[in-house]
Amino acid sequence: MLPKLEGFAAALLGRLDHTVLATVVADLDAFVATIQAQGDLSAVLTDTSIANVARGQVVSELLSNKVSPDAQRLCVYASTTAPAQEVPRSIDELAHVARTLLESGEFHHANLGLLDARRRVGGFADALLDEIDTENFSAIEDDLFRWARTVEGNVELRHLLLDRDAPLDARLGLTNQLLEGKVSPVSLSLAQFTIVGGRPRDVVGTLDFLVNYVAQSRDWRVARVHTARSLNEASQSDLVGSLSALTGKDVELQIAEEPDLLGGVLVEIGDLRLDATTRGRLGALRDAVVSGRVLESAVNRND
Repeated sequence: MLPKLEGFAAALLGRLDHTVLATVVADLDAFVATIQAQGDLSAVLTDTSIANVARGQVVSELLSNKVSPDAQRLCVYASTTAPAQEVPRSIDELAHVARTLLESGEFHHANLGLLDARRRVGGFADALLDEIDTENFSAIEDDLFRWARTVEGNVELRHLLLDRDAPLDARLGLTNQLLEGKVSPVSLSLAQFTIVGGRPRDVVGTLDFLVNYVAQSRDWRVARVHTARSLNEASQSDLVGSLSALTGKDVELQIAEEPDLLGGVLVEIGDLRLDATTRGRLGALRDAVVSGRVLESAVNRND
């Protein structure tokens, strides 16, 4: 199973009671059977020309009100995260993992290399972060950063948490003892999974990875909108819908009115910058004139 999908599944499935988990297993098995029986559906899921986010939206609409919310979330995440060719297999693996957890009560985590182990922790974080408001992300970053510095600066604590031969229960017990009631529940869960799903010798490195991961996740959920004039509710709603479709995440707007933009909007989200302002278009025209592209285009048309 892909590391990120494994982490996401661990976060989602690990908290379900037996009855709900049984429903999820049945839903996943049914969807796997449907994919295998319907060639057209399999072709869509494995179509490399379809963007991952768009594939996830297709699966979300297909399963809406037909399966449990948890099964839907798992299938959408698999469809969004896995390469197109691996989507059917990833959903089949989800069904197998969920069934094993139902029957044995265990979720086995294979030993992974450093980067894959961090990806697994990142997938676990995705499941938790999708359920909370972005205003809480900064506190989680602070909790994880302080815990990383505590582990880094305490020799005895570092010796136990980074000891791959130490019992897992002892390492988790110490983490709970020192953090429970002092950090948010999400921060505590992430610190715990750093022990369970990460590499023992990379606890501090994984915590620092999570600090950056949470910050980047927040950047993709908050769109900074610069506009020449105020946006009405309908325009804001349309913009949220478009950006959510683009990113596959619920998006919040931070709007700043800047009359010097002359018209249009400038949107910054994640590492994307979408400039639809009048000033931006005038700047592009000026650059084209300076570089000679406009003159060259006119000459070519005359030819």
